[in-house]
Amino acid sequence: MDLVKRLEEYRERERSLSWEGTFAQYFEIATHQKSVAQLSHDRIYSMITAGGTETNRLGEPQYKFFSEEIFGIEKSLQQIVDYFRSAAQRLEVRKRILLLMGPVGGGKSTIVALLKRGLEEYTRSEAGAVYAIKGCPMHEEPLHLIPDDLRADVEKEFGVYIEGELCPKCRFMLENTYNGKIESVPVVRIPFSEKHRIGIGTFTPSDPKSQDISELVGGIDLSTIGEIGTESDPRAYRFDGELNISNRGMMEFVELLKVDEKFLYVLLTLSQEQNIKTGRFAMIYADEVVVSHTNETEYKAFAGNRKSEALQDRIILVRVPYNLRVSDEVKIYDKLLGQSALTNVHIAPHTLRIASTFAILTRLENSNKVGMSLMKKLKLYDGEDQEEFKQKDIRELQEEAEREGMDGISPRYVINRLSNALVKDGITCINAIDALRALRDGLDQHTSITREQREQYLNFISEARKEYDEMAKKEVQRAFVYSFEESARTLLNNYLDNVEAYCNKTKVRDPITDEDMEPDEQLMRSIEEQIGITENAKKTFREEILIRISSLARRGQTFDYNSHERLKEAIEKKLFADLRDVVKITTSSRTPDPEQLKKSNEVVSRLIEDFGYCTVCANELLKYVGSLLNR
Repeated sequence: MDLVKRLEEYRERERSLSWEGTFAQYFEIATHQKSVAQLSHDRIYSMITAGGTETNRLGEPQYKFFSEEIFGIEKSLQQIVDYFRSAAQRLEVRKRILLLMGPVGGGKSTIVALLKRGLEEYTRSEAGAVYAIKGCPMHEEPLHLIPDDLRADVEKEFGVYIEGELCPKCRFMLENTYNGKIESVPVVRIPFSEKHRIGIGTFTPSDPKSQDISELVGGIDLSTIGEIGTESDPRAYRFDGELNISNRGMMEFVELLKVDEKFLYVLLTLSQEQNIKTGRFAMIYADEVVVSHTNETEYKAFAGNRKSEALQDRIILVRVPYNLRVSDEVKIYDKLLGQSALTNVHIAPHTLRIASTFAILTRLENSNKVGMSLMKKLKLYDGEDQEEFKQKDIRELQEEAEREGMDGISPRYVINRLSNALVKDGITCINAIDALRALRDGLDQHTSITREQREQYLNFISEARKEYDEMAKKEVQRAFVYSFEESARTLLNNYLDNVEAYCNKTKVRDPITDEDMEPDEQLMRSIEEQIGITENAKKTFREEILIRISSLARRGQTFDYNSHERLKEAIEKKLFADLRDVVKITTSSRTPDPEQLKKSNEVVSRLIEDFGYCTVCANELLKYVGSLLNR
């Protein structure tokens, strides 16, 4: 890597962002690129939608802006996008504070951080370019220089909407520095930056006795007040509060509901009137998105306080529950572990999935539907149909459990326990059993759970362990099948030949004797019984397979091993059942003969090459499955 060359390229990119010109030049830009004059909500909505959308495997829309960082809470993200979409149309909703409410570790802060980082990047692009009056502490929109009397004509002729008034500092500069000559006022391009306090601010409440309102709205500049002589002169005031510097962008109000009441009064005026009341100045226009986050307990206390009704009316609440899909939970841990410096410890296949299974079980609520266990619900939410329950039943299950996802184990707890297991001395690989052991041991240190919850969580660990047992047996059995895909296809084709003959009332030709024979009922039933197809249902199932073959043929496609999920499952189970005894003998023998040892080594190699295991976890898996089969 040529670092010096890259540094020069970086400086060149930075120089390209430092445009400076007059208001007349800026107005020319604004009439050709209307997005430079967007209001804050519109800008954030454009930023989110610029990346486009995609559809996840459950058919739900996902915004690419969020999809690499936030997982499993599409409904909440859609509500956030809907808020910005409405606000971008200048509807009344833009005069509301966006409040994210949910359990700890649910992703609220991550969403806000993503919006802030996104704004920084977006305003550095041509599509998101932002310009401001040079020297303005509030990064004033230059179009505010245009007098009110001319704005209607400007909008009619150029299609440029103007909203807002000059801040006291800019008004003073226009009158005294530029003698009212608007077209000569200098304008600069400003990329938003939280660390440089441009367009993005963060306010964190602290001790009400020591925290000053000036942190929000600025204060008197004591170094100039003696020279200026009056506090009402804008030159004697520092417009550097978080609300001032967040103008045209976004401000994160951390733990809004814990703040002192005097700070909330400022927000009331800002949210409803889009104005900031500062010292001895008239109302100052501010165009900014205020986002905050809190937990459910704090919000309930706030909602129950009659004194806070005015602020409640100015809040758009979005619930941000925990993710409820195992596959998305795995993505969360993958992302967090990927950010670490851990490189010398291997994580065995299914380890994160089993840890995720435990976490999701703690967040689910019991259903009143007969036969619906939490494990079935977990799999249904993750896209797996469960016997009499299908994907269409999910909506009803969600409506039945309104608070689902608001309680349970947080991803933060799980990643803490996994981290603890990963850094133990001498560890080169951890598997699902190690993960469950770490999760179990950590419950004693989990101060926020009751004894009853602890017992319940231990039961969930047992449930996750049973799930892993099935996965482990299936993994080893698949590894034992030499050329598994080939064996499966052979069995599938044999089954399809017999099904076709059965449905068409014809005979099957024996490939060896070349004789016509009756369809092999025993073979067909031995496969169908693996997935619970009853004697009465076999005819319907076989006809369904034949219809699927015909449907694919009409589209020029061939029915193969992956064309029918239930049949694929039945074929696999049939092969596994036939191999069970072989697996049991090979894995459990304390003194394997040369043939058994050879077979065992082949399985270990296959687990490593095709299934993602290392030597340590592959051998551990074989021993574990051997013990399971001998119980």
